[in-house]
Amino acid sequence: MLKIYNTLARDKQDFVPIEPNTVRMYVCGMTVYDYCHLGHARVMVVFDMVYRWLKASGFDVTYVRNITDIDDKIIKRAAENGESIHSLTRRFIGFMHEDERALGVLQPDLEPRATQYVPQMLDLISRLEANGLAYRAADGDVNYAVRKFSGYGKLSGKSLEDLRAGERVEVNDGKNDPLDFVLWKHARDEEAEEVKWDSPWGQGRPGWHIECSAMGTEILGKHFDIHGGGADLQFPHHENEIAQSEGAHRCRYVNYWMHNGFVRVDNEKMSKSLGNFFTIREVLKKYDPEVVRFFILRAHYRSQLNYSDAHLDDAKAALTRLYTALKGVPPPSIPPPVGEGSGFPSPAGGGARGGGTPDWSEPHAQRFKAAMDDDFNTPEAVAVLFDLANEVNKTNAPQLAAQLKALGATLGLLQREATEYLQGGTGEGLSEAQIGEQIAARIAAKQARNYAEADRIRKELLAAGIVLEDSATGTTWRRA
Repeated sequence: MLKIYNTLARDKQDFVPIEPNTVRMYVCGMTVYDYCHLGHARVMVVFDMVYRWLKASGFDVTYVRNITDIDDKIIKRAAENGESIHSLTRRFIGFMHEDERALGVLQPDLEPRATQYVPQMLDLISRLEANGLAYRAADGDVNYAVRKFSGYGKLSGKSLEDLRAGERVEVNDGKNDPLDFVLWKHARDEEAEEVKWDSPWGQGRPGWHIECSAMGTEILGKHFDIHGGGADLQFPHHENEIAQSEGAHRCRYVNYWMHNGFVRVDNEKMSKSLGNFFTIREVLKKYDPEVVRFFILRAHYRSQLNYSDAHLDDAKAALTRLYTALKGVPPPSIPPPVGEGSGFPSPAGGGARGGGTPDWSEPHAQRFKAAMDDDFNTPEAVAVLFDLANEVNKTNAPQLAAQLKALGATLGLLQREATEYLQGGTGEGLSEAQIGEQIAARIAAKQARNYAEADRIRKELLAAGIVLEDSATGTTWRRA
């Protein structure tokens, strides 16, 4: 049976879905005002792994990962750029999707945007107000009255006194209590009209925390199975989600809370101030996307992940050993399941190739399954892949090679032809499919007269070693 470490229970628990064989999962996604960084990459890959394993285990999964497209940082960045918020967020949503595809991340089943669910947020706030948990402050904001919700602090495991002394409490003279947090922000005169919505409390915009409560409950219901995100969201964001959702609906919100560990760089916290802040795009200029994915999955999702060139080089060498075992072995004869695969593009640019269905009665597969069912223990699962690769090296048996690829597919790994990876999977350049996508995006930008974006794409490809050549008949490319 699958066991999941539940942050709320502080223990591994048997996973029992609310509805048999059905899983409803919500993961907090990105705030889209800049390029995605390594922390985002870990969230993307970790919960893609969870999604894949749940499906491989026979569950019917609905995976929702939201997009925060209204936020103080977004408003500030758009003003700095002199552009509309819609233009800013649309652009960085596109970049986010490019990064996901590069890392072999499957699209969630649903990807709601906060601005599409403002009516549901207003309804939720009204329910909280009716239940005595929300109040309008003197400054016009609507706040949540934390001390009136008896369960506050159960996710973070802290008392109200501990939280009161914490560093992340927002200070605002309009609050009845410093612990209270904003549900609805009243409109400021200087703010753009596109960030103002009508409400019973006057024009304004939603607070950050109410967004996920509204989207999660509207799409998955008042009570669902799994809620995930980075460890940094445990408090205050997820704590506040529980307070809002359970305070409004008077029932349990989520059964299992999952949090992936932090990303550190050379054993230091990643931050722009320390100069060790890396975007996904910067890393992919140096390393093959599958190497980055493998590096992330080789660590347990709850552990801290320490990024360094040495660790990426080691991951590259390890992944090379797995592909080397597959080199020269006849391809698997088992057809891939429809819609499955690694998510990585094929060398010729034709969609993802699946790895077939594993033979779960085979000893290596049984060990692999036991590892994954133990709170998604990918380090142990990867160790099984290496044991299986050793057997492939000894026997050159197509059936064992097929099993290696099939097990790798459940992690989104080992789905390229071995020769293609070994010859071209060095990180020095992009696959033909990725290049084609970038060229198409550049053409679309030029047609929209967004020449700055078209020039940015050309320069980015050039930095990756791809030279574009425009002519009257179209655009061709070559590797520098």
